[in-house]
Amino acid sequence: MHATGPAAGLRCQPVALPTLGQRVRGGPAQTSAVRPSSSTQAPASCSRRCSSSSGLGYQQPTRRLVHARSAETEDDGFTAAPNDMQEARIIVITSGKGGVGKTTSSANLGMSIARLGYKVCLIDADIGLRNLDLLLGLENRILYTAIDILDGECRLDQALIRDKRWKNLSLLSMSRNRQRYNVTRAHMVQLCEAIIALGYQFIILDCPAGIDVGFINAISPAKESLIVTTPEITSIRDADRVAGLLEANGIYNVKLLVNRVRPDMIQKNDMMSVKDVQEMLGIPLLGAIPEDPQVIISTNRGEPLVLQKQLSLSGIAFENAARRLIGKQDYFVDLNNPHKGLFQKIGEMFSN
Repeated sequence: MHATGPAAGLRCQPVALPTLGQRVRGGPAQTSAVRPSSSTQAPASCSRRCSSSSGLGYQQPTRRLVHARSAETEDDGFTAAPNDMQEARIIVITSGKGGVGKTTSSANLGMSIARLGYKVCLIDADIGLRNLDLLLGLENRILYTAIDILDGECRLDQALIRDKRWKNLSLLSMSRNRQRYNVTRAHMVQLCEAIIALGYQFIILDCPAGIDVGFINAISPAKESLIVTTPEITSIRDADRVAGLLEANGIYNVKLLVNRVRPDMIQKNDMMSVKDVQEMLGIPLLGAIPEDPQVIISTNRGEPLVLQKQLSLSGIAFENAARRLIGKQDYFVDLNNPHKGLFQKIGEMFSN
């Protein structure tokens, strides 16, 4: 089931969020505001404070107060470029089948969008395992995770790890070195709402493999989804199943990213083409990423492909997909000749 946002008509009253041992009743909590500063005090009109063990672990001021003061708490030296976005976008990247490149896609798309001037938060929603920090080179800087926030052991700003290369890109990990944690859909909604209150324009959730409770939790706060698949029949079947589950949970804005495409095999009819995959699934195509050995190199170095000085073909394809995702580009990159798509577009303009 798809979790809804905070109820309309919220009043300026501090609300204690549910602790880990409490069952969430009646849907998500009525507020998800999170104060990223330990020195924050209750407003003058507030006669009480939330306990440090409640919900996200510190005072929950009203939604209106958070929006009014979010500029004060985010003193990171970065101001998001003006744009035509009406509200923050929460995108879940999923596939159903493991090993198709969800985490690689999350890292590169998130980095590309951040480089375009948007404030982006990447959430590694895999509670049991985490890998997104490795692809970004941030594994040594993670001291707290989202689980610590829910336990009341840290603040949100302590768990958000800012990338040193691009200050408007942050990572929030959910994994913890202990037994599986009982994260609910309400918790996911609260975390995303709190991150949006800090001024983030994009939240990208790296969904765990499978369609169990981890998948349901990851898609709960999302309004749109990106399905990653490879041109293999097993991956396509799982992607089709995931597309049905997304629609059943109220997520209708779904796009397709075909990964690990090999044009040489397509020409020999040994691999399905991108068009074939897109027609089988019936999902709008966002982009196609070619098979590239640079992916392994960039993963080991903790540097996304899109940050390389000389972009490989897959890096260009990720940049292209990111620009299409935010509506700044409407043509596709030719996998055989990455510059051909642009020149063809210009030639068509003059020929008409």
